[in-house]
Amino acid sequence: MLVAERQQKIVELVNERSSIRVTELSDIFSVTEETIRRDLEKLEKESKLLRSHGGAVSVQEDEAEIHVSEREITNVKEKKAIAYEAAKRIVEGDRIMLDASTTAWEMAKILPNMPLTVITNSIKVVMELSKKEKIEVISTGGMLLPKSLSYVGPLAERSLEMYHVNKVFLSCKGIHLEEGLSDSNEGQALLKKKMIERSDEIILMADSSKFGKRAFSLIVPPGKVNEVITDKEIDEVSQQVLKERNVKLTIVQ
Repeated sequence: MLVAERQQKIVELVNERSSIRVTELSDIFSVTEETIRRDLEKLEKESKLLRSHGGAVSVQEDEAEIHVSEREITNVKEKKAIAYEAAKRIVEGDRIMLDASTTAWEMAKILPNMPLTVITNSIKVVMELSKKEKIEVISTGGMLLPKSLSYVGPLAERSLEMYHVNKVFLSCKGIHLEEGLSDSNEGQALLKKKMIERSDEIILMADSSKFGKRAFSLIVPPGKVNEVITDKEIDEVSQQVLKERNVKLTIVQ
């Protein structure tokens, strides 16, 4: 098979599956993993895919990355109430991380202008906090996802390894009580996992519609979260399971 033909088929596979591993591609095309990595590097430069840890993800417009304008009008009342409750956990001098969720953005809007350090991969959070001169803001940088106005990828993940924070506030696409937290975008899932690893306390901000759902990429098992802030529509089974696992549950009205 010619190099150009192999690379075209790689793009087709990535778009068909949303993401794929280097090891898989190596087996499919009977070439070394190093050859596949060179292919992926070239294809990324041509904007035909996006490299991730150990593989590649599709850049086709699909449900993996819902446009920020759509997310901003979904469950707005619940997100604002959850963000308001989450902001109560912030004290002067805290070092925190905020993900690129719309709930984190709502939280950034109401954070008081006091000495804090905030690390985020969200451009919207950065812009919001730029109005508050007492808050030190650190952006991860990385590969831009234009639909969510956020950064992901190896550079973003490596930047987080330099820091350790008190608390991380994040959301996700799905919360399955057996399998854990998940996201439809692999890059976002990997970055959120790294945020959790670099934090003392993990606070999940998620409206009740997320429970019982499984998205494409696992972030962490359910036991990794310290507190869940959600709305009053959360089902009783989920409440009971969280209680049994000693996960603090805060329900907003």
